[in-house]
Amino acid sequence: MIRIVTRKRLALLEADRHAAFERAREVAEHAARQARELSSLTERAERAEAATDEVGALLAQAVKEAGAAEQRVLLAQMELRRLREEFAAEPQEGQTITVLLHHGEPHTVYASREDAYADTATHGGTPGSWQPCDERSPAAFTWRCEAFIYDAACNGFRRPSVLAPAPVGEAA
Repeated sequence: MIRIVTRKRLALLEADRHAAFERAREVAEHAARQARELSSLTERAERAEAATDEVGALLAQAVKEAGAAEQRVLLAQMELRRLREEFAAEPQEGQTITVLLHHGEPHTVYASREDAYADTATHGGTPGSWQPCDERSPAAFTWRCEAFIYDAACNGFRRPSVLAPAPVGEAA
């Protein structure tokens, strides 16, 4: 079969070819833009994922620290409640407190002798340095622990053994 091609037909084919190349170039440019945008989005997604991992690690650490802080707060609340109950409780007959005297003057009050020894040991004092209480004046001792017992009859705390009062002047 023989086909005769005219100039008009050749011009139309040339125009179609040119249009097809032009369309192919536009599609290639559009595809390149899409590829660059996809690459940019992928990079942003990777950065976001890395940031999410970092935030997740920070959040986990913050949750851990918050849990520890909550435990400390709960312990402090329990201790506070115990101290409030202890403070609000009425003294019982025979209950003792220990007073640390420095040259005869009250320095600190403790719930027990053990508490007094433990506290003064933190400041450099040792239980071996305590001198037994005797008839000497409390001012004769540098440091001295003295127990006081609650006595409802006297409406407060008193020394377990009351020393005989010293005569005042020449009267006695």
